[in-house]
Amino acid sequence: MTTPAPFAAIILAAGMGTRMKSTRHKVLHAIAGKPMLRHLTDSLAMLKPARTVVVVGALKDQVEAEVSGQADVVVQQPQLGTGHAVMQAEAPLAGFDGKILVLYGDAPLVPAATMQRLLDALTDDVAVAVLGFRPADPGAYGRIIAEGGAIAKMVEYKDASPAERAETLCNSGLMAARAADLFPLLARVTNNNASQEYYLPDVVGLALADGRRCVVIETAADEVAGANSRAELADLEAIFQRRRRAELMAAGVSMQAPETVFLAADTRIAADVEIEPFVVFGPGVTIASGARIRAHSHIEGAQIGDGCEIGPFARLRPGTVLGAKAKIGNFVETKKAVLGDGAKANHLTYLGDVTVGAKANIGAGTITCNYDGFFKYQTVIGAGAFIGSNSALVAPVTIGDGAIVAAGSTITRDVSSDALALVRPEQSEKPGWAARFRAASLARKGK
Repeated sequence: MTTPAPFAAIILAAGMGTRMKSTRHKVLHAIAGKPMLRHLTDSLAMLKPARTVVVVGALKDQVEAEVSGQADVVVQQPQLGTGHAVMQAEAPLAGFDGKILVLYGDAPLVPAATMQRLLDALTDDVAVAVLGFRPADPGAYGRIIAEGGAIAKMVEYKDASPAERAETLCNSGLMAARAADLFPLLARVTNNNASQEYYLPDVVGLALADGRRCVVIETAADEVAGANSRAELADLEAIFQRRRRAELMAAGVSMQAPETVFLAADTRIAADVEIEPFVVFGPGVTIASGARIRAHSHIEGAQIGDGCEIGPFARLRPGTVLGAKAKIGNFVETKKAVLGDGAKANHLTYLGDVTVGAKANIGAGTITCNYDGFFKYQTVIGAGAFIGSNSALVAPVTIGDGAIVAAGSTITRDVSSDALALVRPEQSEKPGWAARFRAASLARKGK
């Protein structure tokens, strides 16, 4: 999507976020593993803004690090209201004469399509376009009195009459206006109110008083929901998860109990993937068609090939790459593990810093001993190799193609292709020893 003409975005993020009880800036708290602010800037990026300015009140360095190369950051100090906050962006946008979209950094789930609708509503005869919504509980939100989309009045709840409070169309705070209108209108906003602050919505009243037309478009309440506390952040997480699960299922992904599946913002799942209950995806996961993710698995930073089967109770950590029809079974953990087509580790195994060839079979209880307390080392397991149960492969070590490692072996040297490696003492037996041991032990206990 692109806009017909260049536009700029102003993101307000000057709130102190004290209810978050955090040293991290409020807008940098994550939803689905991605900071709220980046959710917003990523949606904006789809529309290709000419400029983006983020207005902060504190912790500027944190925000600058997040939006480096994408936006300018300016400080509102002192903080004198939303209108005053937008005015701080006037200098960075000097010379820009197109449309300006005003967003809020703590309301991160506004889709690009809704942003575009708001910009499109700003036609030649419109001074200000406002985004409205109808919450289940309008509460103390400011009300928008409108007919046929044309705004007659915007009023704060505390100043509204009983008839105006009965109106369910509320002001989200998001708006669009041309630079040539927005900043002159803001210059006329006063702080003649109980809080002695300069309020952004007042520009609508000023424009209406000038005989200008202002309009409202409506969107779903979920799209403009914000977070000022940890509890509200959890509410946003729930909104994101519901939305993303629905998108994936509509695209052909099966979820038996979707409400138990948790996705990262960048999780990519192809059609015909089946996801069982209680699966958690961290960032950086891609799953190809036909894979099955079984219950209670945790997957992060992994690429899963066509037709793979994962879990139940599997943990895939970053750097895991699975070829077609590979299998990672119950209580198997992988990290920086590359498995070829058809390779499998079915039970109770740790595979770290390892390359496993096609159709190799890793027995239950096998571990790659990849760390000596200071450095990590690689293990290479060849195609078609068979690693017996309860084996320890002490890296760096290479197991050749088709080799067999006998159960219970501790491998410290390379194993040739098609060879058998057996590292354990020969079994011996002492007849009657167990009976004599029990008798002696009972005598010592006095029984």
